[in-house]
Amino acid sequence: MMERRVPGKGCGAPCEIEEDVCSMSEEKKQTPQTPDFSKGVYDAMTLGKPRVLVLGVQHMFAMFGATVLVPLITGLSVSTTLLCAGLGTLLFHLITGGKVPAFLGSSFAYLGGFSIVAPMLLDESGQQTIPNTEMLPYACAGVALSGLVYVLFSLLISVFGIRRIMKLFPPVVTGPIIIAIGLILAPSAITNCQTNWLLAFVALGTVIVCNIWGKGMVKILPILLGVIVSYVVALVTGAVDFSGVASAAWFGIPLNPKAMGLFAIDGSPAFISAVLTIVPIALATMMEHIGDIASISATVGKNYIRDPGLNRTLLGDGLATSMAGLFGGPANTTYGENTGVLALTKIYDPLVIRIAAVFAIVLSFSPKFDAVINSIPAGIIGGISFVLYGMISAIGVRNVVENQVDFTNSRNLIIAAVILVCALGFNSVGGLSFVVAGVTINLSGLAIAAIAGILLNALLPGNTYEFDDGTGTGEGASLRV
Repeated sequence: MMERRVPGKGCGAPCEIEEDVCSMSEEKKQTPQTPDFSKGVYDAMTLGKPRVLVLGVQHMFAMFGATVLVPLITGLSVSTTLLCAGLGTLLFHLITGGKVPAFLGSSFAYLGGFSIVAPMLLDESGQQTIPNTEMLPYACAGVALSGLVYVLFSLLISVFGIRRIMKLFPPVVTGPIIIAIGLILAPSAITNCQTNWLLAFVALGTVIVCNIWGKGMVKILPILLGVIVSYVVALVTGAVDFSGVASAAWFGIPLNPKAMGLFAIDGSPAFISAVLTIVPIALATMMEHIGDIASISATVGKNYIRDPGLNRTLLGDGLATSMAGLFGGPANTTYGENTGVLALTKIYDPLVIRIAAVFAIVLSFSPKFDAVINSIPAGIIGGISFVLYGMISAIGVRNVVENQVDFTNSRNLIIAAVILVCALGFNSVGGLSFVVAGVTINLSGLAIAAIAGILLNALLPGNTYEFDDGTGTGEGASLRV
């Protein structure tokens, strides 16, 4: 009878069985196992460094189209925006312990605030293409302080618990606010479209086609592809002005002192009005943040609401937004585009997101690239904004529907009605101005709507909303993975 030997322990007998077992054992030791993509990959390094880098580039492109669109609409620097997106993402990962695979890009929710505080100025042809350098710093200062609202809520959640705090901000308040943001922005989309309807329709059509019929990465990158296709058409029709591209340097510091909020925190009436206009928007974007974190949790299969905790994700997002405002960039927010990439690739390692952030930072140091982006005609921006602003409002509607807000209830109906009329009505007349201690303060329609909604929700009887109440429906259900 042949003696069986234990593999790996001096297996030297001339036996084919033992030799096969030994060789298999050694092969397993030397060759890394192929990841099971059906279950998701949580350690991207098992794929090899080259693939990890490519995956990082892919995530950068996923956020790119939407991220650079914000500075084009507001007049901020594209380079500064990319820098703040990259640094903000790395700061977020630092605060959350590197656990959450989230990318922080430019927030569209603040566009309404920028359009009120620092609207783009008209050029000689009547197009809104000139940045409002006088008021942009004040708008960015408002963004910086809005980030502190996140920090405050993070502290309150740590002290009182998430359910008690969120009871003050139910979907019947946040949903209509988000709806109002998109509706307020709608006229600016039409204004840009009017400069070149051909480019606007090409951009809009491309986005729609990619969203409806696109497969794989095409479906993930509709905004970027919309810009590329319409830009090609603009090149063919001679609608692109390259005068600024040729004179731009290849390397430069991605900071614009003329837009930095750091130098605008001066207590002036312009500063106070900007703060009161922009800061309330944080109430809506925090709800967006919670939804995004819940979505990432469901995609990855880990509950990030509990670990590292919503208090830490809010803190990371808030500090990233404050940093962006101080540096002259737009507010940051967690990006659903990158969550889509996670779902598509099933690569869940946060390291890949951090690599994308580094690529964004590197790209921000090229003024030449900034000039190319700024050469995009206003008509293209209008076409992209056409669907984008509508989607903001649609997200608000989805927020209300998914959380099963009962509008047969007079209480809910009144709160939503007052929010919408305050936002749209007061915005149409330039907000509400009043004097306090000799200082003229202007409240935007959004600010008034947020204040009115929160007060009505707190004062009117019948607030039965419970965040993550375990019913298995609505917002609570999305948090259990």
